[in-house]
Amino acid sequence: MKVVVKVGTHAIAAKSGKPDYAALRRLVSQLCELRKQGHEIVFVSSGAVAAGVEALGLTARPKDVNDIQMCAAVGQARFISEYEKLFESHGVKIGQCLLTHYDFEDRRRAQNVKKSLDHLVKQGIVPVVNENDVVADEELKGQTFGDNDWLSFLIAKLVKADALVLLTTVDGLLDAKGRRIPEVANPRNVMKLVRAGEKGNLSKGGMDSKLKAVKAAVAGGIDVYIANGRKAVLLPLLAGKSVGTFFPGSAL
Repeated sequence: MKVVVKVGTHAIAAKSGKPDYAALRRLVSQLCELRKQGHEIVFVSSGAVAAGVEALGLTARPKDVNDIQMCAAVGQARFISEYEKLFESHGVKIGQCLLTHYDFEDRRRAQNVKKSLDHLVKQGIVPVVNENDVVADEELKGQTFGDNDWLSFLIAKLVKADALVLLTTVDGLLDAKGRRIPEVANPRNVMKLVRAGEKGNLSKGGMDSKLKAVKAAVAGGIDVYIANGRKAVLLPLLAGKSVGTFFPGSAL
């Protein structure tokens, strides 16, 4: 099975932006185990800007575009270096892929992205994908990926993934009373019922951006899961256990 796994900033970082090393080790261990089981993994991870926020001693994600790009430039090296060490401890190589909207708007560029990702996976290398916040222009509304939620859908569509897993800090999609919804047969009907929650001060996503990605992915025949990235959920999730919220592909 080809699986795109996306993790949000708050699932792998403390409130200060400093990496949560226990969460990172737990996540990487699960990803490597999935590879051993024969799954093809593309890993989409947020966190570079948050790492820069911590490194620069800031108290929150800045709003100025230049400051965000500065945080990304400083944090990206720390971000990928930590992943390299963690994956290497399992004998797994990684390859960094930084993308923007422009890489998907042009068909030739998109096909080059697909070829690169496919080749990395075939060679046993786990692609670690992130938005290139150093050059992404956040002043253009709608031209960012929503903490990588939309990016993860675009990647899943591009590589023809069987499943997309969105890891967040809650146990799945929650109803108005805060209860987990195990499965959603039709995402259009649940949009007005869920409690979307709030995004944190280190990220730019939230449940709304995830639901947008979910709707697009399932319409394209991709199974989608939303689950708690701070727990060891990946293995049971792909084994069919009810540990998050499942959106079956082709539901729309």
